[in-house]
Amino acid sequence: MKNIYRLFGVIAIITTIGLILSACPDGNGNGYENGGTNTIKMISNRGFFTVVVKTDGSLWTWGRNNFGQLGVGDTEDRLTPVQVGEDKNWKAISAGSEFTIALKTDGSLWAWGRNNRGQLGLGNTTDINIPVQIGEENNWSAISAGFEYNIALKEDGSLWSWGYNERGQLGLGDSTNRNIPVQVGEDLNWKIITTGYEYNIAIKIDGSLWAWGRNLRGQLGLGDTTNRNIPVQVGEDLNWKIIAAGWEHSFAIKTDGSLWAWGRNDDGELGDGTNTHKNIPVEIGTDKNWASISAGDAHSFAIKTDGSLWAWGYNFFGQLGDGTTTKRSSPARLGTENSWTSVLAGNGFTVAEKNGNLWAWGYNGYGQLGTGNTTHANTPVLITF
Repeated sequence: MKNIYRLFGVIAIITTIGLILSACPDGNGNGYENGGTNTIKMISNRGFFTVVVKTDGSLWTWGRNNFGQLGVGDTEDRLTPVQVGEDKNWKAISAGSEFTIALKTDGSLWAWGRNNRGQLGLGNTTDINIPVQIGEENNWSAISAGFEYNIALKEDGSLWSWGYNERGQLGLGDSTNRNIPVQVGEDLNWKIITTGYEYNIAIKIDGSLWAWGRNLRGQLGLGDTTNRNIPVQVGEDLNWKIIAAGWEHSFAIKTDGSLWAWGRNDDGELGDGTNTHKNIPVEIGTDKNWASISAGDAHSFAIKTDGSLWAWGYNFFGQLGDGTTTKRSSPARLGTENSWTSVLAGNGFTVAEKNGNLWAWGYNGYGQLGTGNTTHANTPVLITF
C-alpha cells in the first residue's frame, strides 16, 4: 500500500486531489470544465472522502470523517452520500487532506474539518465538524485546498493563502504557518489556481504559468529540484489554459489542446511512456484534443474533446477503472463511451461524471466511493443520491 497514503493520506508522511485536485478555467482547481449536465455542478475528492455540489446548489459528502471533514456535525464515516445542512446556495468546493473549504453564491468563504495548522483560516487551530464562515468578506471567487493549507482568489484577482507553510507553499517568502488568509504579493492578475502536495501551480490572466512550494521531484517545472517560497514563472509561454497538480506530478493543457506534464514519474503517472522524472514541462504525445486533466496521488486521468476518458499511472487498487490492477505509463482509453464530462483522480480512487450521474472506482477503505460498502472497485460503479 505504498501509494494509497501518499497523497493527502493520514498515516505515512502526510494526507488530493483539484483536489479539488487541480485547476480549470473557473479558477477553482478542478482540472476540468464541467459540462453543466443534469445533476452535478462540481466534485472534489481528496483525502479519503468526496464532496459534491449539485446543480440545485445543495452540498453532499461521503467517506472518511475522522476530523469532521464531511461537515455533518459528527466524526462518523459515511458509506453513501449525505447532504450537508439544508442550504442550496453552494457554488464551489475543495476537499483538502482532512478538511473542506467552500464558496457560497454570495461570495462568502466557509471551512470545516481538521485545523491543526490553521488551515480553516479561522484564527485558531480548533477542529470543526460543521461549516463555519471565514471572516465576513463576500468577494471570494476561487478556492483550492491542499495538504493542511489553502490558496484562494478574490474577485479583484488577488491571491491569498493560509495554513501549513513548511515548504513555502503559501508563497509568502517564508516558512511560517498562517491561521487566517494572507495576501500573496500585490499582483491582481491571477486567474486559475491549484494545489498539489505542499506545492501550487497557477495561471495569470496573460496565460503565463507560475509555481511555488515543494519541488523534490521537479514538480514546479522550473528545471531543478529547489523549493520556492514565492511564485516563480515557469518558462515564457503565454498560452497555458488548464492545470492540475497531484502528489508530486503536474499537468497543463495549452490553448492549442496539447497536454504537458512534469514532476515525479515512478509509476508512469506523467504518461510519456517512461518512468523518468521530468523537471520541465514535456508534451505528452502529439494529440491536440485534450479538454481536461486531473492528477491523483500517482495516477492520472484526462478527457478529450470527444468525451472519451483516458487513464494512466499507478493502479494497485484499480483506480484506473480498466478492470485490472496493471499500471500504465501512457494514456489508455477507458471503455468506448464519449459521454464523460468531468473526472477527478484522488487518493487511490477516482470519481467521474457522465450524463449527469457520478461513477467511482478504486480504493474504498472508508466508503469514499459512495457505494454503501468498503469494497474496492476496478471498474466504474454508479453512485446513487
